[in-house]
Amino acid sequence: MTESVHGVQAEGIDTDDVTIAYIGGGSREWAPKLFRDLALSDLSGEVRLHDIDHESAERNAEFGNWVQNRDEVQADWEYEAVADRDEALAGADVVILSTQYNPAETFVHDLDIPKDHGIYGAVAATIGPGGIFRAMRTIPVYREFAASIREQCPDAWVFNFTNPVHFVTRALYDEYPDINAVGFCHEVLWTRHHLTKIVEEELGEEAERSDISVNVKGINHFTWIEEARYKGRDLWPLLEDLVDTDRANREFTPEDLEDDSPFTDKQQVTWELFRRFGVLPAAGDRHIVEYATSFLVGGKEGLNRWGVKRTTSDYRAKHWNPAESDQTTNVEAWMDGDREFELYHSNEIFDDMVAALGGEDTMVANVNMPNEGQVTDIEDGAVVETNAVIREGEIKPTTAGGFPRPVRSMINGHVDTIEAIIEASRTGDVDEAFAGFLLDQQVRTLQTEEAHEMFAELVAAEEEYLQDWDLEGSSVLAEADAYDG
Repeated sequence: MTESVHGVQAEGIDTDDVTIAYIGGGSREWAPKLFRDLALSDLSGEVRLHDIDHESAERNAEFGNWVQNRDEVQADWEYEAVADRDEALAGADVVILSTQYNPAETFVHDLDIPKDHGIYGAVAATIGPGGIFRAMRTIPVYREFAASIREQCPDAWVFNFTNPVHFVTRALYDEYPDINAVGFCHEVLWTRHHLTKIVEEELGEEAERSDISVNVKGINHFTWIEEARYKGRDLWPLLEDLVDTDRANREFTPEDLEDDSPFTDKQQVTWELFRRFGVLPAAGDRHIVEYATSFLVGGKEGLNRWGVKRTTSDYRAKHWNPAESDQTTNVEAWMDGDREFELYHSNEIFDDMVAALGGEDTMVANVNMPNEGQVTDIEDGAVVETNAVIREGEIKPTTAGGFPRPVRSMINGHVDTIEAIIEASRTGDVDEAFAGFLLDQQVRTLQTEEAHEMFAELVAAEEEYLQDWDLEGSSVLAEADAYDG
């Protein structure tokens, strides 16, 4: 891998005294993971938790300080809930962005309304009609965040964990071009983990994720690799041999998947795309199908045939409530002693990245940043995901090359959708957003009249969360029977 000319640079971080501003600090899942990772890190400092749900931020602050009292803790951290956003950001070294609106009022509509129009999406979180509406809800708020960062901590390192990562990270840079921001996602980490399983099962050798290196490129949740190595050994011939084996040629029925979690990854979409195009997708199949949309044809049976199970709106609604979800962390149950607490590292790498920025080490990680030449086949400025070298005071993407024509065509179609929505968000122009909506590769399976109706239904269902858009001035909405705003 050759380093790109560009990147972001700022002052290094004092790893013994890091000030982290966590916007979305009432998080039900990611924040508790972070607190455990920080407790086991070589870092120390303070974490200011800000959330519009201040009570949730206070609960998490209590939990963070509770974690610090465990015997196994290695680091010294102090957690505080801060009601004022600017106060939380003032002078911060690092900013974490991790937010989500109540899925019962938003996400369920992203899933159910497109399904009523024949679009049987698997996740509806980062692209497709549901992903676009999640972006429309989120982008205006992140423009505000970027403006506040510009005023309160302009040189801070900003880590965006909020989906849709490519839309949101693009919005941060669109509002504040000099921001030191990266979008981060663990899908590539899981791809490296899956490759370790192949090494263990096919080569009979014990492997760890750190033994695997890949050249990653694309857009978030639609990343690809054309090079994979295990301790320097080329894995590509092994992968090419596996394409014709049973491992890469399985089929499933809805009954086969009945007891599976929607997060179970059978990797059959990954193998099929590798078979057809010669490059390997580097994200979970449940995300890939939202971008390679032919896998959505045939509804439930068509999706399940590839081992992919739809995440239901009922699951998303319950996921918001820790008492009803096995995945969402219930910190109160830990603190009250109703559930056993274990202190272990999540295998995320945020703490490693902060340590590297402080000069503790140099590392390579996949990040989402504006394209400045690291991917040759995608327009400059669009947010792309590649590897980057992270070291003291610097995050520098590596050049990753381009794609076979069919892959390039699919990716650039999604980039056009993303850029169209970003452009529309500058003025809140709903009609421009609808034009971008029509570009989406899932939406394009519908006649324009039905796409128009679906768009208006989504606006009507989520109107409370779209107040930064000019709904009253939209001719598209005025023409729609489904919208009575």
